[in-house]
Amino acid sequence: MIDIIKIKKELYLQRISHQDAEEVFDLIDNNRQHLRVWLPFVDTTYSVNNTHSFIEQLQKPYCREMVFTICSKDSITGLIGFKDIDTANKRLEIGYWISKQDEGKGMVTDACKSLIEKAFSKMNMNRIQIKCGIGNQRSSNIPKRLGFNFEGIERAGEKHKNGFIDLEVYSLLKSDWKNTNRE
Repeated sequence: MIDIIKIKKELYLQRISHQDAEEVFDLIDNNRQHLRVWLPFVDTTYSVNNTHSFIEQLQKPYCREMVFTICSKDSITGLIGFKDIDTANKRLEIGYWISKQDEGKGMVTDACKSLIEKAFSKMNMNRIQIKCGIGNQRSSNIPKRLGFNFEGIERAGEKHKNGFIDLEVYSLLKSDWKNTNRE
């Protein structure tokens, strides 16, 4: 099991736990306006108990997710993780979000690089995908920067408060990753 992934001197990922619930909830609450545009869970996260419930679901044996806090200087600045882990077909999705004040610093890109490496080398995955709401330029720049291929649009792929939104779908295969010049 992966618990801590060091990225840079003051940047690391840590497997989310109940000890993080209050800090994660506060981060969501303080960034509510910023996050709710693209993340439907924000409007159903009313208290720290909702965050505890989310963490509890992640600990169930049937859970197909693995979530990490993005930590900078020992403060949580966002979440990132593997979603829809499908070991039979050797594929998964990476999802992420970060606080408004930490956007544009490369933390999510660096965190994605680390998770991609773990997925391909330690978990023996063959395919990783990232989905981004159409118009979420900051989010879609990450898979583009990391050499993912744009596959198309998943129509009505995610339900939000005001209806469904379309998602851009990006993918990276293990063979693509091996053939790229990674830093």
